[in-house]
Amino acid sequence: MPERIVNRCDFAKGDYINEYFIDKTLGEGSFGKVFKVKDKHNQFYALKLLKLWEVHPDIRGSLLDRFEMEFETGKIQSDYLVHSYSYGYAEGNPYIIMEFCPNGDLINMSQKRRLDYVKVARQVLYGLNDLHKCGKVHRDLKPENVLVKQDGNFALTDFGISGDRNKRMTERNILGKPQQIFGTYAYMPPEQVNPKKNATVLPTTDIFSFGVMMYQLIAGKLPFGTLNDDNDLAVYLKNGKTGNWDRNALRSGSNTAEWEKIISGCLVPDFRNRLQTTNDVISLLPAASYAENRNVYGNANINIDNIKNGLMLRVMQGEEYGKVYRLDDIAKANDRCVLRVGRDDVGVDNDITITEHQSCYISRKHCTLELDEFTGLWYIRDGQWDGYSSSNWKLSMNGTYLNSREVSSDGLCITVGDIISIGDTKLRVEGY
Repeated sequence: MPERIVNRCDFAKGDYINEYFIDKTLGEGSFGKVFKVKDKHNQFYALKLLKLWEVHPDIRGSLLDRFEMEFETGKIQSDYLVHSYSYGYAEGNPYIIMEFCPNGDLINMSQKRRLDYVKVARQVLYGLNDLHKCGKVHRDLKPENVLVKQDGNFALTDFGISGDRNKRMTERNILGKPQQIFGTYAYMPPEQVNPKKNATVLPTTDIFSFGVMMYQLIAGKLPFGTLNDDNDLAVYLKNGKTGNWDRNALRSGSNTAEWEKIISGCLVPDFRNRLQTTNDVISLLPAASYAENRNVYGNANINIDNIKNGLMLRVMQGEEYGKVYRLDDIAKANDRCVLRVGRDDVGVDNDITITEHQSCYISRKHCTLELDEFTGLWYIRDGQWDGYSSSNWKLSMNGTYLNSREVSSDGLCITVGDIISIGDTKLRVEGY
């Protein structure tokens, strides 16, 4: 397929991007620019343009993949996620037409009036819950990525490019904007600072970022110190790794004991001991001071069918978004009840191969799925049998996770709705 021709396209008020009239520029980041636009019916939207012309051709493909995934994520039915409506191109640069939130972001609102912290916390967690149920991890939760809708409710945005691990690590080299690097690292959990270890991105990543954000909103500063230069960054990351943060700053307002307990549970350096799910955090929140019409288990439309023929795995986040693996069909075709899962690589005979060109966090022999023929239940085990190894059973390099729980070689039973995390790829268990 020939490479798309990409031209510079700078737009200003009064211009048109295809059929959309530009009302004003809302903001600009390293890779994107957001405009307030209106259509021929005078309906306002936000248009997010990926500035592909500023990006080296070698990384355009991976950014396009992330941008398209952001568009798909915005189609999840949730009251607490900014909706995506359509996708197009301007001079070869892709854009997303999104829901317009007229009241700005959390930073903007906090400067205008006092926030209802309980409302902010609940609605951000509801949005995260809806993402997590669909196999998504936000990865870049911060006040700038929480928008205020027309009705005063809060919704998450920026699901794609900003949270990409590769973008975080290369942004300074590409564009030389250290302040944006500091802004990203301010909310990053210790296990994601060094992606060579514990590389799998789990919901606990967002829970740590949520703790940092709520601390910042309540205390008026970041929990692990200031961030103005490289020296500050080194100290900040060390404090995050050791759990060294100022609890006294939370003790001057109301409900301080409750918030200290919540934030302490979110900022635990070891993700295994952190609060594990959004529902764990919600259960600790003070009572809502506003009327809610929301079930705490989420209202995301995750489209999980009843089991008729067996279980299947759907790629919800990864380089083959949307691909489906029908486990029972694969088992019947191979006439065996043990399926091997690993990275698509030459010389490895896996039954389910996961494509991974942009990173290397999936092992060549990563995990095993086993069908219990007596009960009809499927189990997942970390690692694979290795006839060439003296120890025989070889574990993966970065672990296998079921929801937020690490899977051992002993295995765990999987069921409809579960999320399997393998490196940067997430698969949702569905029936078919």
